[in-house]
Amino acid sequence: MEKTKRRSDCPITLSLDIFGDKWTLLILRDFIFFDNRHFNELVAIENISTNILTDRLNRLLANGIIKKEIDSKNKSSFLYSLTQKGLDLVPVVIDIYRWGAKYTEGNNAEKEFKKKVDLEFDKVIQELKERLITTHNIV
Repeated sequence: MEKTKRRSDCPITLSLDIFGDKWTLLILRDFIFFDNRHFNELVAIENISTNILTDRLNRLLANGIIKKEIDSKNKSSFLYSLTQKGLDLVPVVIDIYRWGAKYTEGNNAEKEFKKKVDLEFDKVIQELKERLITTHNIV
């Protein structure tokens, strides 16, 4: 993957260059909440075009946020998984969820989950991380 020229050395700018677009955040959402980790599952969820999905997965791979392995249950398929670096994005994604659930009209936030996130943010993060460590085989 070609290195892009930095616009700035600001940590926020550099982070957004990696994961700050809609599609990348939705891919991360699907990994975290729905365990959709196959290419075809990711295409189906939000009707993302295959070339955009490929680009975003490659960017996440190149930055060490996800890994790609042959699926042990289907040798002709790849399984994408979060790495430790990707796991560290869980609080970011949950904060975006929390903000959207609070401030966007007509959203489909689950009331009980939103309440739990609001009252026990750290506990929710820990529970999600523990599940992801197991399901994504993060070492």
